[in-house]
Amino acid sequence: MPPSMEDRPLDILRSTSRVLSLVERRSFDEFSQDEVRGMAAERYLERVCEAARKLPDELKQEATDIDWRKMTDFANRLRHAYHAIDVEIVWDIIHHHVPPLRSFAERRIGAANS
Repeated sequence: MPPSMEDRPLDILRSTSRVLSLVERRSFDEFSQDEVRGMAAERYLERVCEAARKLPDELKQEATDIDWRKMTDFANRLRHAYHAIDVEIVWDIIHHHVPPLRSFAERRIGAANS
């Protein structure tokens, strides 16, 4: 059974937490040389992007600090141009785009539980 709209923020929270843990206390050089860690990060980012893509527009409008289009475009690259993924772009997305997504998911989960 596919995830419901209520499940998507939790999916985003779990995957953003996991991808952030992959780069925690690591330099870019360490990350870029660890192929398995990089592939895991790409997979978690794909999950984040897919869950974000399926959110209703009215939820996305609550978080204007998130570049939703960039996340969708990046997910398409992960799926269709996986051979051309630049580790610097992955690193940048993890450090600059994932934290706001995680905060958004935490807010949505908090709102749903109150």
